[in-house]
Amino acid sequence: MDTLSFKNGDEMPILGLGTWKSDPGQVYDAVRVALKAGYRHIDCAPIYGNEAEVGEALSDAFDDGIVSRDELWITSKLWNDAHAPEDVRPALQATLDDLQIDSLDLYLMHWPVALTPGCTMPDTPDDILAPEELPLSTTWAAMEKLVDDGLTHHIGVSNFSVPKLKRLLDAADRSPEMNQVELHPYLPQPELLAFADEHDIHLTAYSPLGSKDRPEGMKAEDEPLLLEDPTIAEVAERHDASPAQVLLSWALHRGTATIPKSTTPAHIRENLAAAELSLTQEDMNAIAELDRNRRYVPGRAWTVSGSPYTQASLWDEDTK
Repeated sequence: MDTLSFKNGDEMPILGLGTWKSDPGQVYDAVRVALKAGYRHIDCAPIYGNEAEVGEALSDAFDDGIVSRDELWITSKLWNDAHAPEDVRPALQATLDDLQIDSLDLYLMHWPVALTPGCTMPDTPDDILAPEELPLSTTWAAMEKLVDDGLTHHIGVSNFSVPKLKRLLDAADRSPEMNQVELHPYLPQPELLAFADEHDIHLTAYSPLGSKDRPEGMKAEDEPLLLEDPTIAEVAERHDASPAQVLLSWALHRGTATIPKSTTPAHIRENLAAAELSLTQEDMNAIAELDRNRRYVPGRAWTVSGSPYTQASLWDEDTK
């Protein structure tokens, strides 16, 4: 398994198991299957509602000798209602307690959006704080202290655009080392990838398969299905691979990590095998033509009428 290298010498396995949309009652077995199959990178977040069950799976795997804590890379995220400096450390501590570990490998600011304390999802625009009310740099300064205190080895962000990264870099004492964003052939974000490479920021691709199983409220009518794209199917047929394996291999060939979610044992193992699939330059060129600037996770919860954010300001780009 290839890895992404960090300045201190730490190595993150480039392909991990995502846990978004893995229901309680299923995620325990999914993590166990993944660890037995050879996954050594697990991506979590408290908003997924399943970190306690992930923690049970990790603890049992450690006790059973399947894997040791030192062999694993574990990522989690700070939810939007805990951006106030005094809330950052307690939020991480709650995640550590649920996961039954002493420290994370990577802790990310989940969204560049702050909610009022205790508000999991906004019911009204008043639940969403304007950027000037609680600047991202203020939250980031509190996250920097988590590294100093040994509660996480690395910190980063998620869903950040190039302009937001630039502003954070200007204000930070410790640069973000990761940006976890939606990346797939319909949304390849080449400018973001180039900026990240230039500034030693790794990218992790979420929803790499198009997130067909995301909540219905996030879907559009007649939306394109990435796993059914004819070009992806042609490449898969040439390599005797599945469309999912082609999509994951595409992400890895770009030097980005990727975290496909599955609770199906066969799919979990199939996804891991994508790390061994070699695409040709011809394949990559054909897939490059698929860019639609199509977001499957546009963050509409933060851009309701009356919110301080619009889709254009959230992503700092014209949306399609």
